[in-house]
Amino acid sequence: MAKETNNTNPKKPRFSSYWIYGIILLFIIGMQLFSGGSGWSTPPEITPAKMERYLAEGDITKIEIITNTKSAKIYLTEEALKKDIHKNAQGQTLLPSASQVPSYTVKFGDAQNFENSINAALESNSMQDTVEVRFDQESNMLGELLLTLLPFILIIGIWIFLMRRMSGGATGGAGGQIFNIGKSKARLFDEKTDMKVTFKDVAGLEGAKEEVQEIVDFLKNPEKYTSLGGKIPKGALLVGPPGTGKTLLAKAVAGEAKVPFFSLSGSDFVEMFVGVGASRVRDLFKQAKDKSPAIIFIDEIDAIGRARGKNNFTGSNDERENTLNQLLTEMDGFGTNTNVIVLAATNRADILDKALMRAGRFDRQIYVDLPDVRERKEIFDVHLRPIKTSESLDLDFLAKQTPGFSGADIANVCNEAALIAARKGKSAVDKQDFLDAVDRIVGGLEKKNKIITPDEKKTIAYHEAGHATVSWLLEHAAPLVKVTIVPRGQSLGAAWYLPEERLIVRPEQMADEMCATMGGRAAEKVMFDKISTGALSDLEKVTKQARAMVTIYGLNDQIGNLTYYDSTGQSDYNFSKPYSEETAKIIDKEISRIIEEQYLRAIKLLEENKDKLTTLADRLLEKEVIFKDDLERIFGKRPFEKKDDSEKKEEELQEKE
Repeated sequence: MAKETNNTNPKKPRFSSYWIYGIILLFIIGMQLFSGGSGWSTPPEITPAKMERYLAEGDITKIEIITNTKSAKIYLTEEALKKDIHKNAQGQTLLPSASQVPSYTVKFGDAQNFENSINAALESNSMQDTVEVRFDQESNMLGELLLTLLPFILIIGIWIFLMRRMSGGATGGAGGQIFNIGKSKARLFDEKTDMKVTFKDVAGLEGAKEEVQEIVDFLKNPEKYTSLGGKIPKGALLVGPPGTGKTLLAKAVAGEAKVPFFSLSGSDFVEMFVGVGASRVRDLFKQAKDKSPAIIFIDEIDAIGRARGKNNFTGSNDERENTLNQLLTEMDGFGTNTNVIVLAATNRADILDKALMRAGRFDRQIYVDLPDVRERKEIFDVHLRPIKTSESLDLDFLAKQTPGFSGADIANVCNEAALIAARKGKSAVDKQDFLDAVDRIVGGLEKKNKIITPDEKKTIAYHEAGHATVSWLLEHAAPLVKVTIVPRGQSLGAAWYLPEERLIVRPEQMADEMCATMGGRAAEKVMFDKISTGALSDLEKVTKQARAMVTIYGLNDQIGNLTYYDSTGQSDYNFSKPYSEETAKIIDKEISRIIEEQYLRAIKLLEENKDKLTTLADRLLEKEVIFKDDLERIFGKRPFEKKDDSEKKEEELQEKE
C-alpha cells in the first residue's frame, strides 16, 4: 500500500517588509477618515451673502468660526435640511461620528468684519438666543503627526536602504557588497545546466590529458591508488603559451569529474581593501572542504602568484603577497585537508613564486605546448564539426598551412573561413576560403583600394621577389608558399612560407633564415642601387635573431659559451646589465657583423640570379599574387627540398607498379 503524504502542516507564508508598508498605509487612511469626523466628503462652500439669507430665514442653528483657517462651519436645523433649497447641503456621513456634521462652509477675509456682519444680522432678526456663535481653532492631527515622524522615517528608510545595498540586496546583487566582500567569488560548476565539455572535445594534448585524467580517476576511485600507499596530488599547474587549451582542459575536467568544481580567476582575489584577498582564499577553501572531495580551478594564477619581495618599491604592505601567503598555507599548511585538488593555469610560469611551485603544493607541472602538425589536424577535425565543408577539403593540407598556430588560432581560422564563404555566397567552405582566412589572420585585412604609385609598386614587387628568390636558393630557408604585393594590414607586400618544425636549430639554419629575410633589401640594392624604409620588419626580425645567437644561445665565437638569458624574468626589473661595457661593445659589433654577412650573401645570390629575379618580379607585377608553382617554372625544383609523407607514398606506389 502506498504511503499517503501528510499535508497537515502547510508551509507558512514568509514575512515580507511590504506588510509593514501596508499597515502604515491603512493607519494613515484611518486617521484621515476618523480625524474631525468629516467622513469621506467636505461640506459645500457658500458665500457670506447666502449665509446671511439663510440666517434671516431661521435655517441656521450654529456658526463655528475657525480663526486660523479664516473659514466658518454652518450647521442647519433639522427642518431646514428637509427643504429643497438645501438638498446639496451635507446632512449625514457614511461613517458614524460623535459630533454634528457641518452643512456648509464659508470663507472670509477679515475675521473682525465677518464677526460684525454676523452680529448685525442676528440683531436685526432678534436671533441672538437661537443661533449659537462659537470661535475655535482647527488643527490637522495627521499633518502634524507626519511632520513630527517624517525625519525619523527618512533616517530609518535611508539606513535600511544602505544596509540592503551593502549586503548585496535580497538577491545578492552587485551593489557595494560590504558584508560579502570577503566572500569567495568562485563559480560552482553545475553539470546539469552548464555546457559540458569532455576530454573528447579536447584535441591533441595527449600527455596533458593523461595527467589531468589521472587526477579525475583518483577522485572517482581513490582506493585504486591509496591501496598501494599513494596519496592524492595537491595540485597541477597548466603552463603554456596563450590559446593552447589550458582553460579548455580545465573545462573538460569539470565535465568529466563527478565532484564539485569551483572555477575562478586569479584577479578575483584582488581588491582595493586590505585583507580581502586572504579572506576570499579562506572562504574558497572552506567551501571546497565542505563539499570535499572537490576541485578548485584558478585561471591566470600569476595575478596573485608572482614571486614575493620583487619590484616592491613602495615598501608598504602588499595585499597580493598576503593573498599568496594564505594560498600557500591552504594548499599545504598545518591543517591542510587532502581532499581538495587545485588546478591552475598560467602562461607566465617564470614569474611565479618558488614556494608555490614546490612539490606538495603543485605536485605536477603540465606543459601545454603549441600543437604539432598531427595535433593541428585533430584540432581542425574538432572545430570543423559544425561547419559545412566541401568534400574535397584536405585536413592534412590545412594542418601544414598553419605552423605555429595555437588551438585558439585554429578555431579563429575555421570561423573566419565560414564567414568568408558566406560573404561569397557559397554553399560550403572550401580550400580557398581557409587559405584566405589564414592570410586574413596572419597579414590582416586586404586593402585593394590603397593608393600606390607605379614606382612604389615596382619597388615592392622586387622586394618580395628578392625574399622568394633567396629563400628558394638556400637549403635551410623555409620553402615558399606564395608571394603577394597586395597591401594587407600594415604591410605593403608579404611572402608566406612553410617553415620546418624543428626542436633544435643550428647556426647554419639561422644564418639561411636571416639571409632570406635580408633578401628584400638586397634586391632593392641590386636592382635600383637604392634602399628604402620598407625593410623595417625584416631588420627587426634579423636583429632579434642575431642578438639571440650572441647573448642567449651561445652561438658566437667571440662571446663564447655564455648566455645572459634569465629564465626567472627578474632581470627585466634590473637597471644594470649582466655584462661589462667592454662586452657590450663586442656584442653590438658581433650582431652587426652577422647581419652584414648575410646581407652581402643575399646580394651575391641575387646578382648571380638577376635575370630570374627580374622574371619573377615582372610576373608578380602582372598577377599580384604568385605561388610555389610559378617559382618552380622559373628556378626549377629545389634540389634539397624534403618530400612530405604523401609524396613519398606516391613514389612508392609508382615504383611498385
